[in-house]
Amino acid sequence: MSRPAIVRAAAVQIAPDFERPDGTLDRVCTAIDEAADRGARLVVFPETFVPYYPYFSFVLPPCKQGPEHLRLYEQAVVVPGPVTQAVAERARTRGIVVLLGVNERDHGSLYNTQLLFDADGTLKLKRRKITPTYHERMVWGQGDASGLKVVDSAVGRVGALACWEHYNPLARYALMAQHEEIHCAQFPGSLVGQIFADQMGVTIRHHALEAGCFVVNATGWLSDAQVQAVTPDAGLQQALRGGCHTAIVSPEGKYLAEPLTEGEGMVVADLDMALITKRKRMMDSVGHYARPELLSLAINERPAQPLFEMPAAPTAMSLNQELPA
Repeated sequence: MSRPAIVRAAAVQIAPDFERPDGTLDRVCTAIDEAADRGARLVVFPETFVPYYPYFSFVLPPCKQGPEHLRLYEQAVVVPGPVTQAVAERARTRGIVVLLGVNERDHGSLYNTQLLFDADGTLKLKRRKITPTYHERMVWGQGDASGLKVVDSAVGRVGALACWEHYNPLARYALMAQHEEIHCAQFPGSLVGQIFADQMGVTIRHHALEAGCFVVNATGWLSDAQVQAVTPDAGLQQALRGGCHTAIVSPEGKYLAEPLTEGEGMVVADLDMALITKRKRMMDSVGHYARPELLSLAINERPAQPLFEMPAAPTAMSLNQELPA
């Protein structure tokens, strides 16, 4: 697969549609078109953007979350299904790689899932957040390491993590060891306040430096009316403001465009892929700067399944057949 020397990437800061079940998907397709019209070959959306991030879980006590949790179940994404079909078709039509965060429904459980569609519409990666954070554990199940993969795509080798997975250094190293070139990061946005945005900036720049890769980070956004819809409590509403830092970072840790911290919009930048070698010539943390004989990572890539078949027990006849004559 030929690799482009320059990749134009777009990170989308965008609000969901709380009113219409298909409204957020419509917003995704419109943003894909806008990114493609601006020449982007990769577009990244916020964490669990479809149908929306479960902000209710941050401000409601568990005993009052039932109705909102059930509503999220009803609107969650089945993979594969109509949502993935629509996004795959739009990616193929516009020739663009899409990283989308969804609330995935798998029978009786919900998961924080990242989906990577290649420019031909192929779903190249489906992975689940390995450990939901704090309040999120009331909403989502846990993922496994089967999705900690870096995949080849039309724009290079791409990996992804969601939110505080970036504070799990072994998860990041698993992607680094697979020679990630472009890292797609997702955070919810409109959460916690300015400190969340400040921490996010440090986090994504550090990963870019340590991995020697580009980082394309997208966060969500809530309007004032949406914040009020999540909770009428003025005090709790403060917990649903700030925390936005949509940005694109080079392997040298530099912002390639001004980060977006307020309102909706799109950060677009050109990724000069030669900067990866420029960085790794000096510091390749999984190559000449690594010491695998001293420090290495073991990973269990087997999917976590509640049921699997054990090998059939040997019969007396089969045992007799294996005995030497």
